Amino acid sequence: MNRIKYLRELNGELQSDLAKILNITPVAIGNYENEKRDIPTEYLKILSEHFDCSIDYLLGKSDIRNSKEIQIDDIDIAFASGIKGLNEENKAIAKSILEGLLAKQKEEEKKGK
Repeated sequence: MNRIKYLRELNGELQSDLAKILNITPVAIGNYENEKRDIPTEYLKILSEHFDCSIDYLLGKSDIRNSKEIQIDDIDIAFASGIKGLNEENKAIAKSILEGLLAKQKEEEKKGK
């Protein structure tokens, strides 16, 4: 799913809500969400501030929504050191597992568990 659409829906917003923020039409938002048109850089900047995320996250180039959320501690350092020894296939598996755990945790937090 397109990240702009995902974040818009996550915030309970309509295409018309984003259109007002960017001073464009809801149809244009639909074209960006459906990837029929490339979104201009100036809109990406505005949306990254609105959704409190990086432009790379909006573009799908990063799975880290907000770099301010990253905190490095001893576990991170040990994991990073250990993962260097893995081949590319196993690195991808480890990354996939971590992404799944983080997504599960985020969903549980939303549900108030």
